[in-house]
Amino acid sequence: MNFLAAAGVRRLCAMRAVLPCLWRGKYFSSGNEPAENNTVTPMLRHLIYKIKSTGPITVAEYMKEVLTNPAKLLGIWFISEWIAAGKNAAFQLVELGPGKGTLLGDILRVFSQLGSLLKNCDISLHLVEKTPHGWREVLVDIDPQVSDKLRFVLAPCATPAEAFIQNDETRDHVEVCPEAGVVIQELSQRISLTGGAALIADYGHDGTKTDTFRGFCGHRLHDVLTAPGTADLTADVDFSYLRRMSQGKVASLGPVEQQTFLRNMGIDVRLKILLDKTDDPSLRQQLLQGYNMLMNPMKMGERFNFLALVPHQRLHGRNHQTNARQSKPSPSPVAGFGELAWQ
Repeated sequence: MNFLAAAGVRRLCAMRAVLPCLWRGKYFSSGNEPAENNTVTPMLRHLIYKIKSTGPITVAEYMKEVLTNPAKLLGIWFISEWIAAGKNAAFQLVELGPGKGTLLGDILRVFSQLGSLLKNCDISLHLVEKTPHGWREVLVDIDPQVSDKLRFVLAPCATPAEAFIQNDETRDHVEVCPEAGVVIQELSQRISLTGGAALIADYGHDGTKTDTFRGFCGHRLHDVLTAPGTADLTADVDFSYLRRMSQGKVASLGPVEQQTFLRNMGIDVRLKILLDKTDDPSLRQQLLQGYNMLMNPMKMGERFNFLALVPHQRLHGRNHQTNARQSKPSPSPVAGFGELAWQ
């Protein structure tokens, strides 16, 4: 027991030997916000207690705490039961023995954030920065100057997240998501053994961007370390990492930008058909606005990307019928990743 306690103290001291870090991301600050703007939320108090007890935490752990805290999971449970019961408009949420109502307040906040929460609750993002001493992971710690404020720091030594950095990496900031790699490996294994396909679509890039970790509150950019628990946290997908994690078990196509994918899928033809079928000015305007949102490069056209995973034989023509004039099978193109021939 004494040995374990001593080991724990040494670990805490070692973890405290961190370097302050001004993360140079352009989408969020390093926590250097005015004190009056840094609301002390119940989540912030929980994180401060946790960091004081165990030392700085990874960004991945910070995101899990903020996005999947037990109060939020309880909120998801209630919503799930409400849906199962038929989405009755008369909905009562009652807590017996609520005290100050803190837990109930947290659950109620979930209801307004549920869409973002369900989308992002599996994110586990690690930020890694190149330093003169090699790659170092970015951690979340308590600001020593302001006791109820968080800041970014650099780990004093190597961490497991650095194993995901490629030897030829040219970026000085890299965001890695090991859990996404595990999902891709499982998908690739299943597709290679039993067939099928996977289509992955999200905001992302092909290994070219840095510093995409950001927060949103009320549809506006929000400092990721300020008032934790009140904002949605997200980051762009690194599709080059996903492609690498398939380990050659399947063939990968893309990523291609959304405007290219949808144009290959025939969105222009579809829009023309819908416009020809209506004379309603308001409906025509809605169709054109929707098309603009999906295809405009400044909106979702270039920001959203698509990646497909298919069996290798899908591209080599196996299990496809042979054309009468050909001695080899002629595989059909993978929709969205090549222009479709309209007949």
